[in-house]
Order: sequence, then C-alpha cells, then structure tokens
Amino acid sequence: MKTSWRSASLVASAAAVLALTTACGQESGTPSASQNVGATAPAGGYGSAGLGTSAGTGTGTGADAGAATDQQNAGAQAAAAGKLSVSANAELGQVLTDSAGRTLYRFDQDTAEPPKTNCEGDCATAWPPVPADDATAGEGIDESLLGEVTRPDGTKQLTVGGWPAYRYAKDVNPGDTKGQGVGGTWYALAPDGKKASLEDLPGLSTRKDPELGEIVVDKNGHTVYRFMKDSQWPMKTACTGECLEKWPVVAPVDAKDTKGIDLQGSTPNRGYVVFDRPDGIKQQTIDCVPIYTFAGDKKPGDTNGQGVGGTWFAVAPDGKPVGAPAQ
Repeated sequence: MKTSWRSASLVASAAAVLALTTACGQESGTPSASQNVGATAPAGGYGSAGLGTSAGTGTGTGADAGAATDQQNAGAQAAAAGKLSVSANAELGQVLTDSAGRTLYRFDQDTAEPPKTNCEGDCATAWPPVPADDATAGEGIDESLLGEVTRPDGTKQLTVGGWPAYRYAKDVNPGDTKGQGVGGTWYALAPDGKKASLEDLPGLSTRKDPELGEIVVDKNGHTVYRFMKDSQWPMKTACTGECLEKWPVVAPVDAKDTKGIDLQGSTPNRGYVVFDRPDGIKQQTIDCVPIYTFAGDKKPGDTNGQGVGGTWFAVAPDGKPVGAPAQ
C-alpha cells in the first residue's frame, strides 16, 4: 500500500505567541494572546440523513438489510480508495473520505488491536470493505495510521488507526453520511481512526478545498476569509458596522487550539496575534491579517464568500489571500 503525508504545522508555544503580540503595528493597543478564548462564527448546518435511526439486522452484523439488496451500489463502492481526504461536516466535524468524496466508516463489532473484521456476507454487501491497495494519505492524515487487515476471503482491507474501513451502500453522493449511527454500531471515521465528532475540530484548522487548495476553517468547519481593504501594517480594519453582519469576525482562538496554521507568519516578528478593533471587538489574525467568516456560507465546505466584490478571499494557512489578483 502506497502512502504519502505532509505533516501539519507545529503549534507554537504560548510564550512565543506573547513575544509576537507587539509586532503588528496596531494603533489601538497591544494585542494579547492571553485573551484567546475560542472562535465565534455563525454555525451553519446541514442534516446528516439517517443519524442513528436505522436498526441493524438480527445477525449481529449491524448491517442495514435494505442496503444489502443494492448489489449495484455496493459493487461500485468497492473500488479503490485512492488518495484519502479530510472533509468538514456540520454535525460530525472532520470526516475521512476516499478520493471520490465518499464517507468511510468503522464498525463497533470489529477490533483495532489487533485489527480484525467481523463484517462478512450480507454485511459486506451493505458495507463494502475499502481495499487497502493504492490507498494513500492525503492532507491532514497521518500515513502511519494507515494499514491493512487480511479478510477471511484473503483480500486486503484498509485500516485506519487499526480499525477496518468501509463505505455504506446507501451513500449515493459525495459527502453523504447516511451510515452514521446505523444499528448503534456504525460510525463515520475521523482522520485518526476514532469516531468522527464535532468536538474534535480545533478552533482554527485547515482543509483541502477542491477548487481553492489548502484553506483555513473555523471550529464549525466554515471557511475563513480576509478583506483586501483591511491593512496588515499598520493593522487596521475597513469592515465595520453593517459589514460585520455579513462578515462576522473570528474571535480570538488560543494558539494551542489550532492545527495547520502558520503561527509565525511570513515576515519576522509577525505572527498569530489578536487585533483590538476600534469598535472594541477582539479579532483573531493570521500574519497580522484580520480574519472573518461569511454569513452566506450555510454549511461546512461552502465558499460562497470567495471573490465577493473582488475584495474578499479565503485565507491560506500563512494568512495570504487565496486566488486574489496580484497586487
């Protein structure tokens, strides 16, 4: 099995953040990392169909009997996983998906130490095992957690953190999570092999967008933006009053509650600090760039704010605008 991995940026110490707080040239006061209390942004939401409502069969497999008859879907989903990705879900947080965007699941009746599958027959039709061949680790996935287990039929099944990985035959579209909670034994996989949970999503992290590449998201999985009319040096904001209704600020997020963010910034003595806005609101910055979310993004993965007015753009991990015209 091939693997590839690019590790996330290391989180800087609190002391290093404090040392950077006077470097952004803001005129209203010295930013304070000690005031980081967690991000605030409008929580969008899209339903996850079938959450815990479908009972398993009486065979002890937890398989959905209705899905077991869908041979065509099950066969199609038995294809190679390809490059695995991390997807943000409004209700589940970070979810592991295959190269086609299909959600991957784990089964409570399997074991991780040692890896062992207990899903065979009709169960494996409803929950096609993910082949280990050609599965690779994409952005945000630790390649050392990927492995394989030999199934009773001799085929190799992908494991994540020791847990055998499956797809669900009733998940028709990329991003579907209809298998979540089925029979009280099936759960979407998080990138570390644990059960996906929104509680595990950091205050700020990154995700791989198919169009924009690596971009910053908040604790709800919502895209983070910057305003090109703001000033980085000295730090000033041009988004006030009614502007904030459409573009809520990202409140301070402790540096320890981030993943994949460049805490040092692209320029010496600039980094991850808090901006004391003239209106009294404290706003998180990345490389001294104030950051926002967009009220028009209703669910994780939305990028409806990208390019609005030619002045709003998603944020790269180093604070740079993604897709903005060269200045």
